[in-house]
Amino acid sequence: MKVIHDLLEYNNLKIVQDTQMFNFSLDSVLLPNFVDIRKNTKKILDIGCGNAVIPLILSTKCDSEIIGIEIQKDVYNLAVESVKMNKLENQIKIINEDINDYAKKQESDIFDLITCNPPFFKVFPNSNYNELEYKTIARHEIKLNLDDLFKISRKLLKNNGRIVIVHRTERLIDIIEKMRENNIEPKKIQFVYPHVNSESNIVLVEGSKNGKPGIIIMKPIYAHNFDGSYTDEIRKIFGK
Repeated sequence: MKVIHDLLEYNNLKIVQDTQMFNFSLDSVLLPNFVDIRKNTKKILDIGCGNAVIPLILSTKCDSEIIGIEIQKDVYNLAVESVKMNKLENQIKIINEDINDYAKKQESDIFDLITCNPPFFKVFPNSNYNELEYKTIARHEIKLNLDDLFKISRKLLKNNGRIVIVHRTERLIDIIEKMRENNIEPKKIQFVYPHVNSESNIVLVEGSKNGKPGIIIMKPIYAHNFDGSYTDEIRKIFGK
């Protein structure tokens, strides 16, 4: 069943969701807030845009052209409806296509910034998949893996263009290795912790195509207080 919710406290934005699918997660809110929008950021690509949470939040930070790619038709339809509901069709364009196919057809060096909240889990012969295909595709590297993501980014990013992703902390070494294999230099990392006494479970990483070596480790983010409520820092990220 489709429902319409406020997109947190972001400029009265609305988001269309389906109660039988994923609701947007903390990851999808952390990512656009981690992104540094520069003056020369004219064109942004969000890979696997879901119901357009990241493009919508990015639209509050910039006037850049934003393209969202979503492979799953039902999810794409939610994204299109969300963009129309917020009257952002002139800034945000949603495309229903496999990013691998989309990238093959594009010229090189066309985007200033790429964002992605990719599938977290590697695929193994004994991997347990969700019976619902859209959840399997969203969670497991079936349609998109890190190697594909950074090869695509190497082609589509302009020189010194940036890719920003959110991922599981346990995959950080994989991320750095695949970035460097594709001439993308890690430039900024931020670790996210469930609470102050826990281990990090989420990491935000920015890389620059053909960038110079040198990395910044930003101060950590703690998501919850011990009573389970969101910290003031997270509430601020939510626009409160």
